[in-house]
Amino acid sequence: MDELAGRRVLVVEDEALVAVMVADMLEELGVVVVGPAGTLEEGLALAQHETLDAAVLDVNLRGERIDPVAEALAARGIGFVFATGYGEAPKGPFAATPIIDKPYGVERLAELLRSVIA
Repeated sequence: MDELAGRRVLVVEDEALVAVMVADMLEELGVVVVGPAGTLEEGLALAQHETLDAAVLDVNLRGERIDPVAEALAARGIGFVFATGYGEAPKGPFAATPIIDKPYGVERLAELLRSVIA
C-alpha cells in the first residue's frame, strides 16, 4: 500500500481547472484532498485549522505570494511543495522547499509529497 493513501493534503491553487486536476491526481493516489483553496485567505484558514499531512501550494495567487500559508504550515511542522508555472524559486526560509513546475504529472507529485511527509 502506498504511504500516501489516507494522507490529508491541502491544495491551494487559484486556477480552478488546475486545482481540479491536482485534486484528481491526489485522489488517484488515495489522498484525502483538503480544499482546494483558491485564495490566500482560504488557504491560510485551512493551513491553520485543518488536520494535515502535507500541502501543495501555488506560489502566486492572483498576484499575492503564498508565503503566509507556507509560514503557517511550517510553524505546525507540516511539509509542503511549491507549484509554479513561472519557474519562481522561493527565497529566504523556504529556499530549500521542493518545487514542482507546472504542468506536472502524478508520478512527480507523488514523489515530492512522499519526500515532504517522510
